[in-house]
Amino acid sequence: MKLFVGLGNPGKPYDRTRHNIGFDVIDELSKKWDIPLDQSKFKGLYGAGFVKGEKVFLLKPLTYMNLSGESIRPLMDYFQIEIEDIVVIYDDLDLPVGKIRLRQKGSAGGHNGIKSTIAHIGTQEFNRIRVGIDRPPQGMKVPDYVLGKFSEEEMNEMKAVINKCTDACEEWLNIPFLQVMNVYNQS
Repeated sequence: MKLFVGLGNPGKPYDRTRHNIGFDVIDELSKKWDIPLDQSKFKGLYGAGFVKGEKVFLLKPLTYMNLSGESIRPLMDYFQIEIEDIVVIYDDLDLPVGKIRLRQKGSAGGHNGIKSTIAHIGTQEFNRIRVGIDRPPQGMKVPDYVLGKFSEEEMNEMKAVINKCTDACEEWLNIPFLQVMNVYNQS
């Protein structure tokens, strides 16, 4: 059993913003695996299905970014999903647009969604996929930047990155996350 969590903010104003790249990956996995996000419970929107014989859950917390853990923990508890069987996908200012980094543990690095996740699941040791959104231009405030939409050029890059993330997620159904890291952190 695996749980794939994409972090973001609910509502139309946040669609396709840098901060919602985790939601975008979950939406793509939903399409690719034909798992509708049709369940509204645990302060989130989720779907469940089978991929390659493995039961998988896709979750988009609807708590707003800063409270993401309030959705993740109850779903994990209800379905008895172990810490090592989750992956959290989120935006990262410290990586350039187009780059992803997979990790098995680490601090929140200033990301409030990850701070909430760590607080609610009780550990920093969980799988994650960090998706690069780069730093804001000189003089622009971080909140304005992360809540802004990608440029057309960036969005073309992000489509490829979203596909790369979905490929990494699918690969995790076949091999341990550490091996997936070794493959996807090379590029």
